[in-house]
Amino acid sequence: MSETKLSKNSGNSGNPKGTAPAPGNGAAAQAATPAVDPRLLVREEGLAGYWTDFKRKMRTGELGSVPVVVGLILIWAIFQFQDSAFLSAENLSNLSVYIVGTGLISVGIVFVLLLGEIDLSVGSVSGLASAVFAVLAVNNGMNEWLAVLLALLTGAAVGAFHGYFFAKIGVPAFVVTLAGLLAWNGLMLKVLGTDGTINLDREGLVGTLSNHYFTDIAVAYGTAAVAVGVFFAVQFAGARRRTAAGIPARPLSEIIVRTAVLALLAFGAAHMLNQYRGMPLALLIFLVVLVALDFVLKRTSYGRKVFALGGNTEAARRAGINVELVRISVFSIAGTMAAFGGLMIASRILAANQGAGSGNLLMEAIAAAVIGGTSLFGGRGSVWSALLGMLVIGSIANGMALLGIAAAIQYMITGAVLLAAVVIDSVSRRTQRSAGRS
Repeated sequence: MSETKLSKNSGNSGNPKGTAPAPGNGAAAQAATPAVDPRLLVREEGLAGYWTDFKRKMRTGELGSVPVVVGLILIWAIFQFQDSAFLSAENLSNLSVYIVGTGLISVGIVFVLLLGEIDLSVGSVSGLASAVFAVLAVNNGMNEWLAVLLALLTGAAVGAFHGYFFAKIGVPAFVVTLAGLLAWNGLMLKVLGTDGTINLDREGLVGTLSNHYFTDIAVAYGTAAVAVGVFFAVQFAGARRRTAAGIPARPLSEIIVRTAVLALLAFGAAHMLNQYRGMPLALLIFLVVLVALDFVLKRTSYGRKVFALGGNTEAARRAGINVELVRISVFSIAGTMAAFGGLMIASRILAANQGAGSGNLLMEAIAAAVIGGTSLFGGRGSVWSALLGMLVIGSIANGMALLGIAAAIQYMITGAVLLAAVVIDSVSRRTQRSAGRS
């Protein structure tokens, strides 16, 4: 009560117009004036304010997905200039199916990277899961749904096994998963036995995953409409909750603009897919998984715990977070997604063989997460990084195949892109520290 009287007196005594507070009462006057969030001032300036805020973010290292989006546009423009078939409906549809298997594995890598750790076993785990499914469903005649469930549980158990040694025993994740890379690859060869390769039924459950297309145009357009509608509803509801709580929120005009941009992209993609064979089931599954896991990371207490561990493990422990349990669960999620990705890859090639999970699969999965914007240093990233990163890697591979460029050049370019992504991440973090924003 005394502070209220003091602030009123300081505003009315010797300063009837309120242009300057009395010299002795500055602190009281400042205390009585509510702080204004800078974001509100930016939005009040309209487009100029948004442009100013964008330039500020670039200067302070808050780059977000800007580098990868710009890079993807450049890649598509270059390949389209070299070969007009690159942006054709057929080629983009094939690209959308190609990226799903490795993309799912990369989603699991995102979870591990958010902890500031790495999982080198995901390639071998994906191969093991596909072998387990093939042996159970094809060789032993087990129901395919049950075989799929057991394959996914195999991945989850392997991931939890890695997480246990890392979280409970204290073995570095790099060492545990490197051992897993070798061990699970050996187990996969053992499971496959002398057969070496087990072919899958194109019309079976797993075979259908990558080879079924929804030819009805309503499916692609309906998916786009649902995505846009849900996005608007979530953004609008979030803004209302923030306004009711008295904290800064996006104005309706900004939400509408964001929704319109998403609608343009979503319906444009749907139109392109419908020009060929319609919506691929594999792409639809990938998008559903991304939305579900994005919800888990951004809108649940579990997701906040994962980010907290990546930011500062000791602070998270002192805040009451069960660090060991979260770590084990994250590696279990990575194993599950590796198994899921392995099944999708087996679906695309209609076989489980001894080469599953080998080659550059591991490197592509890790590279996709990093190129897409997930930090190698932990605490910053999104599951959508897997989609963006795989679009970059897949586009490079696809474009070079169209142009007949050797795989050696493809690897060198992909490596250069990965290095550029890590450099951008490092410079961004350093810039943010210099600007006092990290």
